[in-house]
Amino acid sequence: MALSPGFPDPMTVVTRFAPSPTGSLHIGGARTALFNQLYARHTGGKFLLRIEDTDRERSTEANVQIILDGLSWLGVTPDAEPVFQFARADRHREAVAAMLANGGAYRDFTPPAEQDAERERARAEGRVVRSAWRDRDPSEAPPGAPHVVRLKAPLDGETVVDDLIKGQVTFQNRELDDLVVLRTDGSPTYNLAVVADDHDMGVTHVIRGDDHLNNAARQSLIYQALGWEVPAFAHLPLIHGPDGAKLSKRHGAQAVGEFADLGYLPEALRNYLARLGWGHGDDEIFSDSQAEAWFDVKDVVKAPARLDWAKLNHINQQYIREADNDRLTELTLAVHQGRGVQVSADRLASLPAVVALVKEGAQTTLQLADLTLFALKSRPLALDSKTQAQLGEETRERLARLRDRLTASKWEVPALEVEIRAFAEAEGIGIGKFGPALRGVLSGGAPAPDLASTLVSLGREEALGRIDDALSQVQ
Repeated sequence: MALSPGFPDPMTVVTRFAPSPTGSLHIGGARTALFNQLYARHTGGKFLLRIEDTDRERSTEANVQIILDGLSWLGVTPDAEPVFQFARADRHREAVAAMLANGGAYRDFTPPAEQDAERERARAEGRVVRSAWRDRDPSEAPPGAPHVVRLKAPLDGETVVDDLIKGQVTFQNRELDDLVVLRTDGSPTYNLAVVADDHDMGVTHVIRGDDHLNNAARQSLIYQALGWEVPAFAHLPLIHGPDGAKLSKRHGAQAVGEFADLGYLPEALRNYLARLGWGHGDDEIFSDSQAEAWFDVKDVVKAPARLDWAKLNHINQQYIREADNDRLTELTLAVHQGRGVQVSADRLASLPAVVALVKEGAQTTLQLADLTLFALKSRPLALDSKTQAQLGEETRERLARLRDRLTASKWEVPALEVEIRAFAEAEGIGIGKFGPALRGVLSGGAPAPDLASTLVSLGREEALGRIDDALSQVQ
C-alpha cells in the first residue's frame, strides 16, 4: 500500500506516539511522546500521532481531546494530523487477507468452548496454543462456519529484537503462540492493527514503554509474514515513584493535567521529563533546541527512572525565574480565581509588579499565588492575632514615626532598604523590634517578601494606607 499523502518518504526517520484514549495522558506516556519527538527532531525526521481508538466504549471524543490537550499543553506537537486506528479497520483486514494468501496465517474454525479447553491444556502442559486447523484444509469446515484468523508462527528457531536501549533480546519461537490477528466478528486485533498502521505511516523507529517488549517479538513475526521491513525498536524503562515502586496514585500526580494544575510550567516539565532516564553530562537546565541537538534514544538508560519531586520543583523554579512576568501574572491570576479570591481592579493592576518581585521564591505557580496574595487584599485588612499581639503601644508609636519617614522616601527597593535600616539605627534598635509587626500590618498575615519589596509591591499609597488602618484599629 502506498503511503498516504502527508506522510514522509521511506528514507526519513519517522517516530510515532500511539496512545489509547481511555483516560488521561499519563506522565509515562507524556515522556514517551517527548522522546519520540526529540528523536525525530534530532534526526531531521518526522513525529506522528496515532490515536488507538479501537476500544469503542472507552474511546470517547472527550478522552481523545484530553490526550490532544495534554500534548498541546506540554508542547509536544506532531508533524501531521493524527491518524485514528478504528477508521483503518478495512485496511487491517486487507493485511490479514494478504497473510492468508501467502500462507502467513490460517483460519481456525475451532469452536470457542474447545479453544478455551485447548488454552487450559496448553497452560497446564507449559506450551503455547497451536490449533489443529494450522495444518488442515479450510475447505473441510462447514460453509460460512465462524472462525478466527491466526498468525502461522514458526515452530522453531529464534526471533531476535535488536532493541536500541536494551540490546539484543532473543525469543524462542516455540514459546510464541499462533496469535489471533482477526476475531470471529471480523475485527482486527491489537498487534495486527499496530503493524499495519506503523507500516503504512512509514514508521521507522518504534519508541515505546518496555511493557510492549513481548509485543515486539510477535509484531516482528507479523511484519515477516507480510513481507514488510521490521522497524527499529526502542523500549523505554518505566517511571517509578521516589521509593522505587511502580508509579501509582500514592506517589501523587500521574496525569499531565494534574502537573499543570499543580503549577508546573510546560517547558519545565519537558526539561524534567527529558532528564528522566536520559541526560547530557551534568547539564540540568537546557532549551528545547539543545535537547533536540543532544538527544539520541540509544543513550536512554536501561534502569527504571524515579520521579524526584524535589528535582522537578528545583527545575520549575528556575523556569519561573526566567519566565515573562505578564505570562506569570496571567497564570497567577488564574490560580487566585480558581481559589475564589476576589480581586479588585485597583489591586489587580499591582499584580505584575508583585510577581516580578516575588517570583524567585516560588517553585510553582501555586506558590507564586501564595506569595502575591498579600498584595491583592482590600483595605482595611483584618489583622491576625499574632500581628495584634505585636502591636503594643511602643511598637505602634515606632511604626507611626517610621511611616512619616517612609512618606518622604524614594519608593524603590534599595532606597527603602536604606530608609528602614537608618530608622532602626536612629531608634537604637534592631529591625526585629518592629519588622515582624510591620510585615503583619502590610500583609494581613499572608506570606510576603522582605519589607522593602513588600512596600514596593503595594505601592506608596496602599502601603501607607495599610499602616494607617492598623494604627487606627489597635489602640
